[in-house]
Order: sequence, then C-alpha cells, then structure tokens
Amino acid sequence: MLRRLGRHGLRLIRADDPETGWLVRIALTVLLIWSLALYPGVESSFVRPALLVSFACWIFWMVADQRFPVPARSCLAAAALAPAAVSALPHNGAAHLFLYGALFTFVLLPRMPLWAIFGLTGGLVVVLLVGLTLAGHGPTALLTQPALILLVVLFSLHRREHRLRAEQTTMLLEQTSRTQEAQARAAALDERARIARELHDVLAHSLGALGVQLEVAEAQLTERGDVGAAAERVRRARRLAADGLTEARSAVAALRADVPPLDQALDNLVAVHRENFAAEVTLRIEGTPRTAPPGVEVSLLRTAREALTNAARHAPGAPVSIRLGFGPTTRLTVENPVPPSGRAYEGYGLTGARERLALVGGTLYARVVDGAWRVIAEVPG
Repeated sequence: MLRRLGRHGLRLIRADDPETGWLVRIALTVLLIWSLALYPGVESSFVRPALLVSFACWIFWMVADQRFPVPARSCLAAAALAPAAVSALPHNGAAHLFLYGALFTFVLLPRMPLWAIFGLTGGLVVVLLVGLTLAGHGPTALLTQPALILLVVLFSLHRREHRLRAEQTTMLLEQTSRTQEAQARAAALDERARIARELHDVLAHSLGALGVQLEVAEAQLTERGDVGAAAERVRRARRLAADGLTEARSAVAALRADVPPLDQALDNLVAVHRENFAAEVTLRIEGTPRTAPPGVEVSLLRTAREALTNAARHAPGAPVSIRLGFGPTTRLTVENPVPPSGRAYEGYGLTGARERLALVGGTLYARVVDGAWRVIAEVPG
C-alpha cells in the first residue's frame, strides 16, 4: 500500500510543473507563512496588514486558479502590489519575499498575456517609486529597486520564452511522429493493396486457366474416351501450373526488401532466360538508371518476362533484344523476329501486363515492325 502510494506520488511530482506547479506553490506558501509569523519587522502597523492582504490574495489564487483563472490571476497581481507598497519601510525583507514570490509566479504562469505582465510591471514600478519617495529614500534607492523589478521581469520572461519554445518543440515532435505514423500506415495499406492485386492477378489467371484445361481433359476422358487429347490438355495444364508458380515466385520476390534495381533485375532475368532456353538475348541500358516505385518496377519486369516467354514459345532459339531507356519516361522495348509461322499475336499475358501498367499510369504497345515483333512498355517518370 505504501509502495503504491509512493509510486502514485512520484508520478504526480513528475507530471507537476517544476516552476508554477503545486509542489512549488506549497513550498512558497510555507515560506510566506514563516515570514509572516517570524520575520523581523512584520509587527509594523503598515506592514502586517499589507502582507495579510497579499497572503489572502495568494491563497485565493491557489484555490481558484483552475476554476476561475481571471479573478484568481488578478488576485495574484494584487498579491505582488500589496507588499510593494510597504517594501520601502525599514526591515522590509518579508515584503520583498512576498513581492518577488508573487511576481515570479505571475510572469511564469502558462498562457499569461504579455499585456498583463507589462501592466503589472508598470504598476509595481509606480507603487515602488511612490513608496520610496514618501519614505524619504534618495536617488540610489529610486533607481535600484525599480531596476531590480525590471531585471526580475526580464529574467522571468526569458525563462518563460525558453519554456514555450521547449513545449512547442515537444508538440512539433509529437505531431511529426503522428504524421510519420499516419504516413507509414497509409504506405502499409497501399502495399497491402498492391500485394493483393499482384497475387489476385497471378492466381486468378493461372488457376482459372488451369481449371479450364482440367475440366476439358475430364470431359474428353469421360465423354469421348480420347486419351491423347486429354493427355495434351493435362500437359498444357502442367505448363500453366509451372508458369503460375513462376509468376507467384516473382510476385513474392518483388515484395522482399532486397529487390534489386530495375536494370539489375532485368540483367538477372536475361541471364536466367539464356540458361533455360539457350537463346541469344542482348540487354542495353540507355540513360542514367534511377529508382522507380515498386509497382512500376514489378509491372515492367512482368512485361519483360512475358515478352521473353512468348519469344521462347513462338520463336524458339531466335535472338531477342531488350532496351531499357531512362528519360522523361521509363521505356522498356523487347524485340524478337516474327515466328516462322508468320503469325504474331497478343495473348492473355500481354493483356494482363497492359492492365498492370495501366494501374501505374503506363501504356503497352505490341505490334509487328519491320519483320520483328516489338513490345513497348512505357511509364511516366
């Protein structure tokens, strides 16, 4: 129980304002009570009433500051003005303690307007000058004590400005942290949407085509008894499954944190194609390579892979040239000779690649140019 109370008290002390919080207020109140009761010179007929008025104003401010801030802070100003009126009398140490304690607190209070601080400072200087003149003090006292008031106020304002800047910096850091968290959440949602789109494209295309082939194979076996045609359908389904697995691995690899830059990824793709199909493939990079958004890189890589797969399927052994150009736009060009059959057409793979490119603001063209099948993918930036 005592340990819990101790921890609770420690949290309250840490959360308290170190300059105008409750701990400081209680300590100043105890000091004011001690000076009012035991400080020499308080017995004067003018000093004690002024200090009692100041103490009453101080207590009202402590009690009412949270609920009635304007009247409470007006009383705090009066708690500084009352002892200033008698601070010129002999043995006036208690009056100075009341004066400077209330003045420090008034200036350092959060959200205290400057006009109120300057108004209280001017009032204190006037009251001090009148009191010093009536008490018969010379020019030294008339200059020293108002100057001390001004120095106290300037020091307090400097401290107040430092605190305000520290608080603003803390708030700015918190806002920046919240903004970064919001941006990170938005980026995560965008990435999840991209992952879902990529996997959907791969699975929907591959599994859908695979299901169709198997359904036809089943019909040929059960209804027609055509084993050869069914076997061909099964072989085609197996190729579709292999292509789908390759696409799925590509999609997963594109989500890894260590995905290479686009030019390097294309170089790796060309090397794999050469090894698998024993075909001559040339890769040329034009312009200065730059980093592209993940969606753009994946779309261009998918287009290059689809074009290479089509070249290997329809024109096996034919040379393929790939150009990647970095300029106002990023352009990928894949070119291979027209197949020996003389037919060149766009299949579902290039249609899917065109749709992916459209999602990132890109375009895709595929046509026969000068006896060669040319695929051009272009994205802005």
